[in-house]
This record gives sequence, structure tokens and C-alpha cells, in this order.
Amino acid sequence: MKILIVIALTLSINPVVAQQTLDTIYANDKKNVALFFPEPIRQGITGIDNFVFTYNREKEQYFGLLQATPGVESNLLIVTKNGQVYSFILKYKEQLSKLNYFITPNESIGRERSVVLKQKSVVQPSDKADYFKKFSNHLLKTKYESIATKRKKGIKLQLQKMVYNASEVYLVLEIKNKSEIDFEVDYLNIYRVNGNKKRKASYQELLINVDYKHEMPKTIRIDQSRKFVFVLSKFVLVDGEKLKLELKELNGERKIQLL
Repeated sequence: MKILIVIALTLSINPVVAQQTLDTIYANDKKNVALFFPEPIRQGITGIDNFVFTYNREKEQYFGLLQATPGVESNLLIVTKNGQVYSFILKYKEQLSKLNYFITPNESIGRERSVVLKQKSVVQPSDKADYFKKFSNHLLKTKYESIATKRKKGIKLQLQKMVYNASEVYLVLEIKNKSEIDFEVDYLNIYRVNGNKKRKASYQELLINVDYKHEMPKTIRIDQSRKFVFVLSKFVLVDGEKLKLELKELNGERKIQLL
């Protein structure tokens, strides 16, 4: 872990907004609620786990999606690229009358202000990867479970666990080869699926980015099984949505889809 100069972020409060009651945003587990901001989102944090705010962390994006499961109210804190800070009260509601919120700069509660403080260790991306590795190792040593299994042409794909931890979801997976030839992995993709494939107009597949892969095998030899872990940014499946895993053989025709 490197020792760096830390830029502490303090908040310059807008006194007019500070005296006002924070706006309330309602969400549920059936629909996505979209929040559009005047600048790209740099950071978004919810108070408790039954509210999930997702946004593109790899590429600048002006909107994020909010979902919720039943529970107590919470709050959402957003910081945009230009340092503007926004805060909202979050509540679960069974029926939603509004699905899109267009946030204006006037709704900001203040702005970040940079102040140079004393030297202090900071978390580097490598440290986060180390944590993913340690927690993945822990999951691989815990008791065996099974959420879903698919077998095809001697290959078994199994989702054993789905664990929420901090702002990530950990998928514990296993591939077993009972066929007569080695299985070389071309890809293993994870999708969010909504709708019925027979009705193409209502069918959607959304590829989920994998942030970290732990002990992902390239080849599963005959009579061999391999367990590994995928780490994804936290998400919540709404009603009608399913998780789909698609495993494809390299230079071969075998493909397994697990829903």
C-alpha cells in the first residue's frame, strides 16, 4: 500500500438548499427508476442495502438506475464529475407514479472543496483486487450449495452461490467435464434477461460486466471439475427478470445456457 498525499473532500453547503426538506424518491423491485443529472455521475451511495443505485463506473454517464426491496427508508448521496453534491430521501413504494427524475443544478445541496491534509495511506485499485481475492477464497472454502444447474453434452455448469457483500455481488460457479474430450472455454457471459424470447418485441438481454474473475479456468479436462468466482457490481433483479449464464466452447460447438 503506497503512502500518498490525500485530498480531503469537504462540502461547501448551499445555505438556501440546506434549509429545505430533501426531495423523496420512490422505488420498488418491479421497475427501474432513472435519475438524470446535469453532469456525469462520479459516485453514488445509498444508506442501506435494500436500495441499490447502479451507474456506469467505467464510462462517464449522466444517469443511474434505482431499485429497492421492502424496508425502512434511506438516503442517496450523489457526487457528479464537476463536484456538485446531491442528496435525496429514498422510500419503497409498491405502486410508482414517477419513473424518471431529471435533476437540475439548482437541486444541488453544495459543492466539494479540496483541502490538502497530512500524509495518509489510501486504498488503491490493487488493494480492492486483493480484497476480492481474499473474499473469493473464503467463499470457495465454505459449504457447498446449488442455486441452478445445467447439463449438456457431458458438461455441467452450476451456479452454487450468489453472495452480496459491500457494493459487489459474488457468484460462485462450477464447471464439470464428464464428456470424452477436454473443454476449452471461449467465454462465460452473465446477462440480465427480461421478457419472453418467443415474443421478440418484449425480450431483452443486458450483458453484465464482470469486475473480477477468481480462478477462472481456461480448460476443464476430462473428469475434472473447477470452481471459481465472478465479482460483479451490485444489482437487484426486478420482477420478471432472470439471470442468464452462457458458457461457450472455444473452437467447438458446445454452448450451455443456464437460466
